[in-house]
Amino acid sequence: MAQPIIGVDLRVSKRLLWIGDAYYPLHNVARVYTLTIQPRRKDAALLFAKRLLTIGAVTAILGLLAAVIDGPSGDFGSSDSSGSGGLSVLVMVVAVAALIYSLVEMLTVLAAPAHFILAVETSGPSTAVVTSRWPDQLRQLARQIADAIENPEAEFQVRVETLNISPKHYYFGDNVNMYGGTGNVGMAS
Repeated sequence: MAQPIIGVDLRVSKRLLWIGDAYYPLHNVARVYTLTIQPRRKDAALLFAKRLLTIGAVTAILGLLAAVIDGPSGDFGSSDSSGSGGLSVLVMVVAVAALIYSLVEMLTVLAAPAHFILAVETSGPSTAVVTSRWPDQLRQLARQIADAIENPEAEFQVRVETLNISPKHYYFGDNVNMYGGTGNVGMAS
């Protein structure tokens, strides 16, 4: 599935970098760079495999419990004509729904394209991301922003695109080895 791309004005005026309605004081810009973000396809496939195994195991256990509860005494797993077996059907419906949800989520990531982007990081926690169909335009834009940081009189405006993407579906930024803390991603050597 293609990610929605929305046009936005990027401009520098009066020592402010405007990206759409958001603005960043140029003196707070810590880094401007271009990169290609790649979808986390391997992670999505592994997550789907884990979910598939979990759904299968839970369905098997709940299916056996439902068969014991629903089945008449002495006839394990069968249903009688009075409509018992509803719990088994419910277990299967929930399992199929969970499987479809997991499959759609995996296919969304697998079908997602790579994007060439311009990232603007501030000295705080915020990062602005814009894209263009023309990588050279983004490289030139990075140079213009860097020049505007050094040259207080610099002003310009350009139309770029911004992405609505889920960061959990893309590799974004640098990979860093970290020791300690919680929720860190990386490899210890």
